[in-house]
Amino acid sequence: MKRRTINRIAFVSSDTPEALAARQTLEKMYGSVSQDDADVIVVLGGDGVMLSCLHKFMNTDMPIYGMNRGSVGFLMNEYKTENLIERLEEAEITPLHPLNIEAVDKNGNEFTARAINEVSFLRKSHQAAKLRISVDGRVRMEELACDGIIISTPQGSTAYNLSAHGPILPIDSPLMALTPISAFRPRRWRGALLSTQNTVKIEVLEADKRPVNAAADHREFRDVISTTIYQDATAHSCIMFDHEHSWDERILSEMFKY
Repeated sequence: MKRRTINRIAFVSSDTPEALAARQTLEKMYGSVSQDDADVIVVLGGDGVMLSCLHKFMNTDMPIYGMNRGSVGFLMNEYKTENLIERLEEAEITPLHPLNIEAVDKNGNEFTARAINEVSFLRKSHQAAKLRISVDGRVRMEELACDGIIISTPQGSTAYNLSAHGPILPIDSPLMALTPISAFRPRRWRGALLSTQNTVKIEVLEADKRPVNAAADHREFRDVISTTIYQDATAHSCIMFDHEHSWDERILSEMFKY
């Protein structure tokens, strides 16, 4: 692996006391430049602020390195103040390709968004959602009665997808996980693994009676009736991990915890 040279760091943090204190400490130790002038962005906080930065710097080739000052931090490295320059210069860069979502709501409004972790659909009333699932233009499930459904990337597979008992995916796998949330009918359906070459369409049945919201990471769309989801291989964000604790190692560790 060719070692890169890091001279200029821009620090970003969430607004928690722990993250703000860490930012102040590191800026005193290493200095700080504007994000436009930086060689690397160092993010302090949890996965939420990391996702925001990955979206912000998508398609810029800006490497983003996170240190955990939040609650979960799966996308983050361990927080250490010492030897930061050396860690950054030796860190491994992994490109992340997002999912694209094209949604239509009950009023005919059209929306587009990108999701680095997952696209999720959730019922918004006391009644179960009813969804029709198509893959590459062919209906694969005429009706799924459920609380919702998740379409996850490999990097998102350890997040909401895992909480819904979906599979953990290796980071370099060309797969998406399609995972139901509390499936009622068919009750025993546990989801599917799809290729990143597939295009998924989710249609909401009885939308007036059983409304559904869709979310692409932190963006939410209300009262959707139809959505199309596919991976955009032309778009990417660059995330960094310490070379001794790569994403592959994180995934393997998660797989054997459960």
